[in-house]
Amino acid sequence: MTGTMTVWRKRLIGFLIAAVVFMIDQGFKAWVVTGLKLRDVGVIELAPFFNLRWTKNLGVSLGLFTADSPEGRWALVAMTGLIALFVLIWMLRERKLGEIAALAMVLGGALGNIRDRFTMGYVIDYADLHFGEWRPFLIFNIADVAITVGVLIILARSLLSRDKPETNGGHDTAPGAAPEI
Repeated sequence: MTGTMTVWRKRLIGFLIAAVVFMIDQGFKAWVVTGLKLRDVGVIELAPFFNLRWTKNLGVSLGLFTADSPEGRWALVAMTGLIALFVLIWMLRERKLGEIAALAMVLGGALGNIRDRFTMGYVIDYADLHFGEWRPFLIFNIADVAITVGVLIILARSLLSRDKPETNGGHDTAPGAAPEI
């Protein structure tokens, strides 16, 4: 099998991508909490349009499904864990590196946010992109970026790279079969 990459090698690359996303996310969150002490400082202005701002996210994407009770927290851990398991199974079923890599980004980001919620009861968000008082996004983190980019890649690939149906000499029939009338 010269010149081609095996499916398992592609999946291994996917696992490495997921692990790197997870480690970068967790490392940056640790730096924000312990190195920058953002929890105590509150806000660090980096540019006129970008701050680091301490935020406890008790919900999921866009602040939905806020879990302000222990039961809600564990329900979100379970729900996001099931979603991560679904993404893992999907990743293991894929054969193309582009899809595997995109799913790995989603998986790594999801695991980073799940770990936060599991260990602390909330997800640490800190990236605050704003233009004056207008914020095109809620405050987010590296895991959120990886999940968003991964989903956008999956959507773009599914919309733009559809496989063309196999044809037999211009006919969509099996060899030797009569064409449909």
